[in-house]
Parts: sequence; C-alpha cells; structure tokens
Amino acid sequence: MSENPPPPADVRAWYWLLGSFTLLMVGYFTLPLEWFGDRRPVVSWGVFVGALAGLTGTLVAKIVGVMRGTAQRPVVWLIFLICLTMTIYAATYYVLGARKAEFNGLETRLDALYFTVVTMATVGYGDITPSGQAARLVVVLQIGYNFVFLATAAGTLSRAIRSNVENRIRRQG
Repeated sequence: MSENPPPPADVRAWYWLLGSFTLLMVGYFTLPLEWFGDRRPVVSWGVFVGALAGLTGTLVAKIVGVMRGTAQRPVVWLIFLICLTMTIYAATYYVLGARKAEFNGLETRLDALYFTVVTMATVGYGDITPSGQAARLVVVLQIGYNFVFLATAAGTLSRAIRSNVENRIRRQG
C-alpha cells in the first residue's frame, strides 16, 4: 500500500489561502459585530485602530521582505492581507451603518462588503453613501490607505509573481 506524496508547498500555500479566506468570510458574516458601536465607542475605535496598525505593520513587513528577497510565500500572504483589509473596513462600515445617520443605503453585512469593494475600486459610490462625519472619516481613511498601502502591496504582489515566473522559466530552460 503506497501513500500519495504530500502536495507541493505551492499547492499547500494556495489551500491555506483558500481556507483562510473562507474562515475570514465566515467570521465576518457570523461574529456579533453588534457588540461594537455607539454603546462602546472607545473599545470600537480602539479595535479598529489596533487592527489597522497590526495590519499595516504586517503589510509593511511583507513588502520589505519581498524587496529584500527574504519573504516566505509573499504572493499568498499579500493576497490574504488585502482580503483582511477589506474585511476590517467592511466590518467597520457595518458597525457604523447601524446608526442610520452615518450611511444611506447600508443595511446588511453584504452591503458593507459591497461598499468596501466599490470604495477600493473607485471613488464613485452609487446607492450607498456616507452621510455622517464618522462614516466620511473612515471612507477618507480607506481611500488614503488604498493609495499608500494597498497600492504598494499590489505592486509588490505583481513584482513577486513576475519574479516567481522568471525563476521557473530559468529553471526549465
């Protein structure tokens, strides 16, 4: 009886990414985000700022690792961190959307995720618009974060993919 060999490291990394993204979405759609908000503003803003600070530190470390050539699985990590960024902003929008004065048209977690993706992709909104000062502050913060950190992460991701392809071509040729 022979066992199948373990999958290559690249395949395991992609399985890890798929599993991590799945858990991230399950957590986003099931965790009790209602605990945050108006009743606990200091905790809510503290968690948001802490999550962004930790995320930013990890993103910068991965980007520097790619630039130095020391990063392990940078493509998978950068994709995951970009997805985590979207989830953090979506959760924040959902919590802010519980106050009707903050957003017009944001009712569900899917609305919040949709608004986050639209904000990442463009500056035009459509059916969901921030109307309160806190919502506008977070939107401006997200747009700035997108320009600085996520654009850098996407550029680094592109560089890492190109480098991986070039290395494979060299090994085969």
